This record gives sequence, C-alpha cells and structure tokens, in this order.
Amino acid sequence: MINNGKKRKKVPSSVPPRKQRLVCLMSEEEVQIVDRYLQKYQIKNKARWFRETILSFIHQNMEDDYPMLFKEHDMRR
Repeated sequence: MINNGKKRKKVPSSVPPRKQRLVCLMSEEEVQIVDRYLQKYQIKNKARWFRETILSFIHQNMEDDYPMLFKEHDMRR
C-alpha cells in the first residue's frame, strides 16, 4: 500500500487507557506453569490473558454469589 506522504489519522480507542498497575509475585515453578500454558495455546499477549482470566473468574463468582429471590432447591420443585 502506498502512503503518498499523507499522515494517517489515528482512530480513538474505545477502551480507556489503563493507568493502574497490579503486581503479582510468583515462584519459579508458577512462572514455568504459566509460560508452558501460554506456549501450548499460542497465547502471545500475557498481560491480556492474565487480565481476562482473572476478571472472568471474578465475574463468574459474582454471578454465582448474586442474591436470588428463591434458592435453587425451591425453583427445582
């Protein structure tokens, strides 16, 4: 593709920039486990994978813990 000297306009991202840092210390064995997993499933972006994995786990727990009008046992009757 020829650029013809024109500058491309940058499309604003729909995702707000991440400014908060979260640090997690891991043992050598844990790092090896994560690295093997990422390599096996050909995951290139480790930070994105950590973010999505952690947030999906939290989201699922929040859904499971959400208060309901009836208990599951009562609804199955």
